[in-house]
Amino acid sequence: MSKLRTDEIASALKKSLDNHKDALKLESVGTVIQVRDGIAEVYGLDKVQAGEMVEFEPGGERGLALSLNEGSVGVIILDDYKGIKEGNTVKRSQRQLDIPTGEALLGRVVDALGRPIDGKGEIIGASNRPMEIIAPRVLERKAVHEPLQTGLKAVDAMVPIGRGQRELVIGDRQIGKTAILVDAIINQKNTDVYCVYVAVGQKASAVKEVVEALEQAGAMDYTTVVSSPASSPAALQFLAPYAAAAMGEHFMFDGKHSLLLIDDLSKQANAYREISLLLRRPPGREAYPGDVFYLHSRLLERASKLSDKLGGGSMTCLPVIETLEGNETAYIPTNVISITDGQIFLYPDLFNAGVRPSINVGLSVSRVGGAAQTNIIKKLGGSLRLELAQYREIEAFAKFGSDLDERTQARLDRGQRMVEILKQPQYNPMSIGEMALVLYAGTKGYLDAVEVDDISQYESEILTFVNHEDPDLMNEVNKEAKLTDEIDKRLKSVCEKFAKVFKKGE
Repeated sequence: MSKLRTDEIASALKKSLDNHKDALKLESVGTVIQVRDGIAEVYGLDKVQAGEMVEFEPGGERGLALSLNEGSVGVIILDDYKGIKEGNTVKRSQRQLDIPTGEALLGRVVDALGRPIDGKGEIIGASNRPMEIIAPRVLERKAVHEPLQTGLKAVDAMVPIGRGQRELVIGDRQIGKTAILVDAIINQKNTDVYCVYVAVGQKASAVKEVVEALEQAGAMDYTTVVSSPASSPAALQFLAPYAAAAMGEHFMFDGKHSLLLIDDLSKQANAYREISLLLRRPPGREAYPGDVFYLHSRLLERASKLSDKLGGGSMTCLPVIETLEGNETAYIPTNVISITDGQIFLYPDLFNAGVRPSINVGLSVSRVGGAAQTNIIKKLGGSLRLELAQYREIEAFAKFGSDLDERTQARLDRGQRMVEILKQPQYNPMSIGEMALVLYAGTKGYLDAVEVDDISQYESEILTFVNHEDPDLMNEVNKEAKLTDEIDKRLKSVCEKFAKVFKKGE
């Protein structure tokens, strides 16, 4: 047996020590002090950042650091919190919450964290984006100039919406707010607009009805539905609109166009109020926390039309606010009205009178949509708002039974017919051509000789008649969307010929 040399042993030990790497890893950890109603109070996470993800051990549940207090951190728990106990360890992740996005989510129903809840299996091929980002700066934006058609005559003619705009839909419960959103989604079929519909605090049955309506119309092919129903935790109801915004931003930053529909922000504000009170933040007006304005402003400001340098994509936003007995001066409605670029105000009295969509012309406004409105609808519907406003004023006086002169009576009769042609069945959006033909007949006086009760029949039959009389007219109007002399002449010809046919049919 050969004798080992001490210098060889020393050399081997020295080499081993030189190659040794310290395997110790430092982590910032804390301890759960208290758990209640989806909120955990944690001690020891001194360097955690607001909005940072944390992980609870041993179960691996995820949480979001929301309230940074002196000596403790308030964390909203995103998973089932029944397994989290006092004394459990919490560790930082040093990353923000991200959400799966992309075309892989089209046609799917997901929760506020992007997890599928439609029973169609896992989502494959999605790319993750941060749930919250800073909204594009002014220099990164471009003026809104492209129309976004909803297919609703009352909206596209009087309160038009442009790509990149934020148009609020506001009104009491059960008067057609969701119907406007669904019609807008259906009307994006065969366009380049992707839709993200988020339902916050709604009944699960109501969300199911919306999904079924979209499937029936073939609209789910380009739509993602984010559902956070009333039965879900307040934390997920609070986060759902931000997750949906991230999904819409995926298309916007890819140079494409998206439509974000939030139904509704009132319930998100209520969920945030619940969370804030559980976190023991000081309550303000109507018990909402002081930063409730920031809750909505940092969300809605993300909707924009990007500059050509950034690809020219856009994200249009249609948020919904529910009022109580038409009180648009309440805290949350006034906040959101001040953030958005206009509002579509739905009125209960009009809804009960059978005017649907029940848009109050006097209170509804679009601050930028006129610049993006299609040429033909702008020309034909330009006087519509004024005529309806005058009609409402005259109608109020006419109820007193006072005698009206011939001119005033004619204006009253015209107003009644304008109200009728703006009525539209649910889930039945119209193309630009169809809308233009009906508005042309109304504004040019072809309906003056038609009984008010027959307006609906007139509209249905003239749309059928034009396809036989001038088959290419609707396609040309849809393509050009301009009221040229030739188009004007052809529309006039159709209306004059149909007037004779319709009279004979009576």
